[in-house]
Amino acid sequence: MQLFTEREAIVGACRRLVRDGLVVGTAGNVSVRAGELVAVTPSGVDYDRLTPELIGVHRLDGSPLDAPLAPTSELPIHLAIYAERDIVAVVHTHSPAATALSCLVDEVPAVHYYLALFGGPVRVARYATYGTPQLAESMLDALRDRTACLLANHGAVTIGDSLAKALERARYLEWVCEVALRVLSTGQRPRLLSTEQMAEAKDKLDNYGSQPAR
Repeated sequence: MQLFTEREAIVGACRRLVRDGLVVGTAGNVSVRAGELVAVTPSGVDYDRLTPELIGVHRLDGSPLDAPLAPTSELPIHLAIYAERDIVAVVHTHSPAATALSCLVDEVPAVHYYLALFGGPVRVARYATYGTPQLAESMLDALRDRTACLLANHGAVTIGDSLAKALERARYLEWVCEVALRVLSTGQRPRLLSTEQMAEAKDKLDNYGSQPAR
């Protein structure tokens, strides 16, 4: 079976997304790229019924190679990212906090330095109907020089040089969005981090865990 390891990893990631409350039912989708091929979740299959055999493998033009079911309707956003970025994995969720915040702001407010994990301020892509080239275009614009974005009135997208990294970013993004929602719900003027403070945090996070042994 083509890309069995990648398909197996996607099933595990999807089940983790369910456990973490980042998806419900058949919402959201996950893909992994291996060379000129992409393994991606199928359309309309509950994650608790997902198996590696049901994960489809497609070429970068979207044509199926080993796909028993139709791919997610959001395949265009996955392919658009792989065409533009040298990354390995894409995670798209309809997580509650990210989706709610995407209805309120054009950019996730700098309430916490964890936003530096995504390369800078996380933008909200302008709304477009799901599964359309227009959504893919809007998403690419918001994702420029970032590893995450929100999709207006829709959800969130994270990317990574591994599936584990894209999944981790999805979890951190949801946490930051939840904090932002709580801050905004107070009705008070929030104290936000400055560009300089965010840049300093990014420098520290970029080197986090890579200090020489003492």
